[in-house]
Amino acid sequence: MKSKNAKIIGLTGGVGSGKTTVSSYFAGRGFEVVDADKIAKAIVEAGSDVLEKLAGVFGDDILNGDGSLDRRKLAAKAFSDKALKNRMDGIMHGEILRIMKARIGELAESGYTGVIILDIPLLFEIKTGLEEDIEEIWVVDAEEEIRIKRVIERDGITRDEVLKIMDNQLSGAEKRKRAHIVIDNSGSSEELYLKLDELVKEYENK
Repeated sequence: MKSKNAKIIGLTGGVGSGKTTVSSYFAGRGFEVVDADKIAKAIVEAGSDVLEKLAGVFGDDILNGDGSLDRRKLAAKAFSDKALKNRMDGIMHGEILRIMKARIGELAESGYTGVIILDIPLLFEIKTGLEEDIEEIWVVDAEEEIRIKRVIERDGITRDEVLKIMDNQLSGAEKRKRAHIVIDNSGSSEELYLKLDELVKEYENK
């Protein structure tokens, strides 16, 4: 699937860890980023087949008046019941991974030889079919209370809602155990960017 000379890195982190900020940094440094979250948003646009399937399972009340997805209503339903969460994942994950694999294939066809960052929030929780291609896993993490506070402020949801999401993800401690590199994002943005600068320098000097 991949170019022989490209290096594929899996980037992951729990909700509120700041993974998206890290992913955006790497894109700005010229790495090729394939972002599962961005793909997930694209495939549930109003009128899409995926959104139609979700509405069939969870009801039309997950839709806004303009036919777009009300993400908070979907999350409230899906994370309230493991079976429903699994049904949502079954609808979403296959399409997301198909698109990601197609993008990797396009890069291989083009002869790309740089770094490919696969930004996948549930990299450890789901079978991606990319395990043999990923050479290193980088985990973004932060103290749990900091993560909870960030999500409440970002999404306007309750603490209980955040905890339900976190309960469906591998713990930060377990993610760190499985990581090749851990990026701690418990501090300020300035501290994070200094760490990322050093990480990129170390990688470029290998």
